[in-house]
Amino acid sequence: MSEKLQKVLARAGLGSRREIESMIQAGRVSVNGIVAKLGDRLDDASTNIRVDGHSVQVAAPSDVVCRVLAYNKPEGELCTRSDPEGRRTVFDRLPRMNGARWVAVGRLDANTSGLMLFTTDGELANRLMHPSRQVQREYMVRVFGEVNEQMIKNLVRGVTLEDGDARFEDIVYAGGEGMNHTFYVVITEGRNREVRRLWESQGVTVSRLKRVRYGNLYLNKELPRGGWMELELDDVNYLREMVELRPERETMITPEMKKRKARSQKIRRAVRRHEDRVESTDTRKPRPQRRGGEQSVVSDKPAPRRGQGKAGQGRTDAGKPAQRAGGRPGKPGQNRPGQSSSRQKVQGGKPQSSKRQGR
Repeated sequence: MSEKLQKVLARAGLGSRREIESMIQAGRVSVNGIVAKLGDRLDDASTNIRVDGHSVQVAAPSDVVCRVLAYNKPEGELCTRSDPEGRRTVFDRLPRMNGARWVAVGRLDANTSGLMLFTTDGELANRLMHPSRQVQREYMVRVFGEVNEQMIKNLVRGVTLEDGDARFEDIVYAGGEGMNHTFYVVITEGRNREVRRLWESQGVTVSRLKRVRYGNLYLNKELPRGGWMELELDDVNYLREMVELRPERETMITPEMKKRKARSQKIRRAVRRHEDRVESTDTRKPRPQRRGGEQSVVSDKPAPRRGQGKAGQGRTDAGKPAQRAGGRPGKPGQNRPGQSSSRQKVQGGKPQSSKRQGR
């Protein structure tokens, strides 16, 4: 059965479908010595394909192992493969591979930090990024300026930006002091600087932005800035099933890799306990406490109640869905980890406690 050229190359990890379509349009791809064009299909896996003059080995779908990395992006890194000015990019720290490359699942601005996903399967990346999938992205955002109830209503109901209407699926107030306020916000698409532009439409400025969740996968609090971890098979299949791709049966994670991961986490916990003991005896002003709400990518706590895309809803951890009677996955009803059963909403310019309601 024939497949579109861009789909085959995306599965081979040469980029997302959109990136490969741009490569084809630029004349960088050839098939059997002929420059390819959009719409070309492949009937034979042994076809000679070249990208920028280099031969590309194309494997059958059953021969490709889908791998996914979670990366804690620091501020200042660019979401590009190379920078003419020599600035650091998110790809600089990722592990090298032979015959494949990492494809970013969406982008984050240079001044935005937090959770990014990378995969060797360009088709998976393409589906996760597509707006029709409505995959949730949650951000911790700190804004500077006066925020009142009407602004919050505007942002939830929707405002018109230069590239169309946009809105937050949910906003949770997390405290503040003076003109600085912290919120957790949820969007279901990845338009350029969307979170910042939404807040700017209300006359306030975003001073800090960090992605803490993608779908039901949380940023691992043990993952240092600039660090990465490979997702286990259950987490990979959660992402694949959410976008209606066949489950993966193999993983590149070996028992030895799991042991090294456990040892490194044990060392981090020991260092953190030591730091806490030092802080407790320090007479100086204590450093801010780490936020307890950030959960591991393999967290055993569910995501907030609403909207996990068109599939994969109701997972209590990254690999096991919550079950209702009859065996169907259920929606999680637990609040965000680290918060009480009542959520703080903005009311008349001041936070008030109110239970979070589904919309």
